[in-house]
Amino acid sequence: MSHNNASRRDFLKRAAALSALGGAAPFALNLAGVGAAAAATDPGYKALVCLFFFGGNDQTNTVIPYDSASYNDYYTARDTIARLQTALLPLNPLTSLGGRQLALPTEMSALKALFDGGKAAILANVGPLVAPIKDATEYKSGKVPVPAKLFSHNDQTSTWQAFTPEGSKLGWGGRFGDLLGSMNTNSVFTAISAAGNTVFLTGQNTFQYQISSGGAVGINNIAASSLFGSTAGAAALKAVTTGNSAQLFEKEHGRVVQRSIDAQAAVSAALTTLPTTDTRVALPTAQANNNLAKQLQIVARLAGVSAALGVKRQVFFVSIGGFDTHDNQLTTQPGLHASISGAVDYFYNATVQLGIANNVTLFTASDFGRTLTSNGDGSDHGWGSHHFIVGGAVKGNDIYGTFPTIKLGTPEDVGSGRLLPTTSVDQYAATLGRWFGVSDSDLSTILPNIGRFSTRYLNFI
Repeated sequence: MSHNNASRRDFLKRAAALSALGGAAPFALNLAGVGAAAAATDPGYKALVCLFFFGGNDQTNTVIPYDSASYNDYYTARDTIARLQTALLPLNPLTSLGGRQLALPTEMSALKALFDGGKAAILANVGPLVAPIKDATEYKSGKVPVPAKLFSHNDQTSTWQAFTPEGSKLGWGGRFGDLLGSMNTNSVFTAISAAGNTVFLTGQNTFQYQISSGGAVGINNIAASSLFGSTAGAAALKAVTTGNSAQLFEKEHGRVVQRSIDAQAAVSAALTTLPTTDTRVALPTAQANNNLAKQLQIVARLAGVSAALGVKRQVFFVSIGGFDTHDNQLTTQPGLHASISGAVDYFYNATVQLGIANNVTLFTASDFGRTLTSNGDGSDHGWGSHHFIVGGAVKGNDIYGTFPTIKLGTPEDVGSGRLLPTTSVDQYAATLGRWFGVSDSDLSTILPNIGRFSTRYLNFI
């Protein structure tokens, strides 16, 4: 079988799926109902929002030991990159940590308030696993399977999002969309990225719709304003998309482009009913220059007009970069933490104002965690990390999973304080998927390793 034939079949399959998106009725015919459904959400609506920290967030300076004994161990191990205890905000989770206490940095005060209020939870020491690994000794024995290409940015980003290294084609967010997208009248809006292309949102029949923080992205340079008043560009595009070409590829391409134009029109029309100036979604002055907050604003607006878009299930992707802190960590990471805290707090409050806080769950992910040891003024690539889940349905003010002992030479230390995960990404995804409405049997299909873990669901939602 030639590569060209396989590629041709793949193109036709995907083009056919794209041309079918949204059901039989064109988007244009649905625009008449936008006003009636404006800024409305179906009671059965649910959305997952993946917030990805690109670069590998240093988890040890995010959720930090606070009691005297644990903090002393932390400070000894971290050396030059330890946060001062006076710059920490202690947490008081519902579940006891056996005398230990944890804290968030002061830059995350808004996120701490969500935690204290029961709207945010922490999942400790989660990362990619093929199967449970008892301790560092078992890991080093080489007798247990481990994820491929550990500690590599591209490969572990892909493994978090799709369970296999770079080159993966199907992400678990997209697969969730495959299974539940039939609930949506216009399934083109099932998976939406405000942060560019991502494998996380790619399914077998689900294709990510990319959007900017300002709204729908149009086709550049065909408007009269871009062509010195001429309408020739738009006319030429219309001829391409509506012509009856004998070339199959050209014909399918035209249909896909037309779908894109129709989708842009539908999104733009719906968003006019929930503008950025609406008090429910307006950015606070403090977040006006926060790019992550801007991404989350468009997510809030889209979720707020979900009824107009004909969707009951959506998966979103947003991101923030800059976490590869090999150096200048104490200068760089606090600013990133402040951006995250402010943006997530804004987003949760927007969902409250829209009346959809219980319908929308945000969760965080990252390439990997980082080493406990310092390389001078930064840290190196690690494995397990701690993550946040935020939303009205979250069982907040608690820490889930097993929080590790923060010192060198523990059973979880696979080298330089790299954490051996005690909770898998499969378990994290399964818990979110069950809330989203994916069946147990379908989760077993989507999540390749879930059957190897005795605890399938983590109860944080």
